[in-house]
Amino acid sequence: MNAILVSLRLMVRPLLGALRDISPILVVIVVFQTLVLQQPIPHLGGMIVGFLCVLAGLALFVRGLESALFPLGENLASAFAYKGSVFWLLLFSFLLGFGTTVAEPALIAIAGKAADIAASAGLIGSDQLARDGYANGLRLSVALSVGLAILIGVMRILRGWPLPWLIVSGYLLIEIMTPFAPEEIIGIAYDAGGVTTSTITVPLVAALGVGLASAIEGRNPVLDGFGLIALASLLPMVFVMIYGLVVLG
Repeated sequence: MNAILVSLRLMVRPLLGALRDISPILVVIVVFQTLVLQQPIPHLGGMIVGFLCVLAGLALFVRGLESALFPLGENLASAFAYKGSVFWLLLFSFLLGFGTTVAEPALIAIAGKAADIAASAGLIGSDQLARDGYANGLRLSVALSVGLAILIGVMRILRGWPLPWLIVSGYLLIEIMTPFAPEEIIGIAYDAGGVTTSTITVPLVAALGVGLASAIEGRNPVLDGFGLIALASLLPMVFVMIYGLVVLG
């Protein structure tokens, strides 16, 4: 009986948390639709079903992060730290950043949309091959930049480099490059910094930083374990502008 109650509690808690998180969005939609627009909610049955799907999906996603991705990232970081091989740790960090980013759904979506717009504007060929090549080039540029960012972030944790200096230097480089980059790529470059840090990348990268800082003597997980996400948001802007200079410049 106690086991059943514990199982039910484990199932209900993520659902309640997901309901708490998305209820403000639901309230805003209902209030504006009924009081401001003064119109009935269209396709109410479908919206209710969709809302329940989102609720269940978000609850399962959060539960998966807590039980799988976060522990996995922390355990891998600790194992590499105890192994004492800097080369393998850096290689793993780069490949983790590259692999999670190239599979990021938000990046796939924005790269495809950017290719469609570039084709309609005459910047690239209008055939599907040209669009796919442009989109894949964007994805690879961003993935390489995130891999390099995670590698630099791990080096920062190992060496104790100050994070503010890295961030300020990176944004100064972005400001210097912006006037020279093609106008058509600047907006995409700035957005690329945001879409890389999404559902797949953030949990594993954050767990990697915290796990590594926890495993290294003299490092504080609060002070040294975070900051990898900031670097992963910064370098894609640089790499996408370089990609624009090569392809569109």
